[in-house]
Amino acid sequence: MELQWWFIIVLHQLQWFWGSISAMPPQPPVLCNQTSCILYNSYGAWGDRKLCHVPNVTYPTTEEELRSAVAYANRNNLKLKVATKFSHTIPKQACPAAAGSGNAMLISTAKYDSGIEIDAANSAVVVDSGVGLRQMIDKVEEAGFSLVAAPYWEGVSVGGLISTGAHGSSLWGKGGAVHDHVIGLSLVIPAKKSEGYAKIIRLEEKDPLLNAAKVSLGLLGVISKIKFSLEPGFKRSITYNFTDDSKVEDIFLEHAKKYEFADITWYPSKHTAVYRYDSRVPLDANGDGIFDFLGFQPNSVLISQSIRSSEKTMEKLRNSKGKCTLAATTVGFKKLVANGLKNNGLIFTGYPVVGRQGKMQTSGSCFYTGGIDTSCAWDPRINGLFFYESTAIFPVTKFGDFIRDVKLLRDINPDNFCGVDNYNGFLIRFLKSSKAYLGQSEDSVVVDFNYYRADEASIPRLNQDVWEEVEQMAFFKHGAKPHWAKNRNLAFFGVQEKYANSVKFIAAKKQLDPQNMFSSEWSDEIVFGKELATKADGCALEGQCICSEDRHCSPTKGYFCKQGLVYKEARVCRYSPPSVASGI
Repeated sequence: MELQWWFIIVLHQLQWFWGSISAMPPQPPVLCNQTSCILYNSYGAWGDRKLCHVPNVTYPTTEEELRSAVAYANRNNLKLKVATKFSHTIPKQACPAAAGSGNAMLISTAKYDSGIEIDAANSAVVVDSGVGLRQMIDKVEEAGFSLVAAPYWEGVSVGGLISTGAHGSSLWGKGGAVHDHVIGLSLVIPAKKSEGYAKIIRLEEKDPLLNAAKVSLGLLGVISKIKFSLEPGFKRSITYNFTDDSKVEDIFLEHAKKYEFADITWYPSKHTAVYRYDSRVPLDANGDGIFDFLGFQPNSVLISQSIRSSEKTMEKLRNSKGKCTLAATTVGFKKLVANGLKNNGLIFTGYPVVGRQGKMQTSGSCFYTGGIDTSCAWDPRINGLFFYESTAIFPVTKFGDFIRDVKLLRDINPDNFCGVDNYNGFLIRFLKSSKAYLGQSEDSVVVDFNYYRADEASIPRLNQDVWEEVEQMAFFKHGAKPHWAKNRNLAFFGVQEKYANSVKFIAAKKQLDPQNMFSSEWSDEIVFGKELATKADGCALEGQCICSEDRHCSPTKGYFCKQGLVYKEARVCRYSPPSVASGI
């Protein structure tokens, strides 16, 4: 009977990857009734108790309407934030005020998305901030150019992606961060009454304020237009090499220097590293391939729900072996279909896969195609996948030691890492040093990892202690910076001290937003990285604090505050059976 059960789960996993050709588009992030509006997170990450209630939302369609909206907020002393047609930032930075506050306003750029102007003579494009990334890339490619850097997920606006430091992977040229390809930016900021309460400033490459505005987290003003540098259109050739992980901590940098768009996916429980051999090739190279990443393809609603149900069962039964079975199936299937690479845009038939830059860099087919039977797997309306996404950014010089520590933790019990390998393992990407004040001041390595999240914040997870220790290793022992658009709150504790140019950013904020119109308790919580002064019961379960007492975990469910297994300074919520816990 158990064997039959596992067969069904494995079959569901494979069907989830295959998906279908139609999808249920995500709901708009802002929904209103007759009295108020709510800003939702696309992953359902904020939960019912953390929903963002907004008394006033406006949808400008032109730059002048955008300026008028900022003027209205300034004239009426309102807190102001900007949302887009997407909503994939995990921290609650776009929420302008706490629930119940009427002193706030939200601008949505969902309808400010028509302007895309190609400047062929200067190899540049100027776009409205609400334009979707895919929309811009397609226009650029049609004109014979390519945008060199973009994130792997295309369900973002151009204003949102540069504001939060979104990136691809490269140590070549200007690097993998999209904001480092920005050569101009227009910002709507509050102004004096005599200036109409708001004005538009144009920032060019030599203006020091551009380094503040590139990664602004929405704290300096409202981005209206962005100017990106382009290059003549090109193709890429991609091959994945699934191999042993024994040397990953020693050869990661060599790999990044050899291939322009290199990355590495590491599956610790499987002792497997997948090296992406990814280089630029001429536009006339044979091949019309695409990268349609498996996790971003349309997925059957029923299958997404079934996988989530299976995960919850395994969590309840503390069944690591079950997760390992799913992880093995996942990694094996990704190898079989090259993680979503498709020769000639149809299926994978063999390496290398060659295609246009605009089709090989970024994907998100679950977001665009219409239908009712499929969706993005994490759509909160279907009760499908629900996960944390932690992202740590290390100086190149410190990354190898982090991997060595994780291997030590892995080797205690490899099964503890199956839960992350069932998603996408550790995705390792590369960023070049940046002049942006809230960007990376040195060449860096970015590590993303996703893992199961309980439906309720009060429910601890299987291997809760493992992922807390990995987090604390990254952000405190090895000094990693958090990605601004991802992570649990604890990743941001003390974050300001990690940025040498944070003082310059704060000075720019005082200059452009002297009344703190664009600040909120949510954005301040992230940017200033303050841990809770008063720790509540269970606060460590969702990363609101680092435990120092058992009550910060869930002692009634058998989770107690313990030291780390490898990083002894870590304090984590570890499960202890009653007979063990009573003897401590």
